[in-house]
Amino acid sequence: MTARYTPRQGQFLAFIYYYTKIHGQPPAEADIQRYFKVSPPSVHQMILTLEKNQLIERVPGKARSIRLLLPREDLPDLK
Repeated sequence: MTARYTPRQGQFLAFIYYYTKIHGQPPAEADIQRYFKVSPPSVHQMILTLEKNQLIERVPGKARSIRLLLPREDLPDLK
């Protein structure tokens, strides 16, 4: 399958997958921000982009509600 996301988006998706697997709950935007060392607006923009591209879904206004819409085998390895 051809990836429906950029390499950078793939890293965010992989992080969401592994974080959820390890912690039993999805990451908060602050967790993503700390891991990738980027600003809160850039994390939020990425989340909106992933959602618009139907790679994740979330409940607006609910913390830690990010859910991947891709199977594990469609995700890259986290670098």
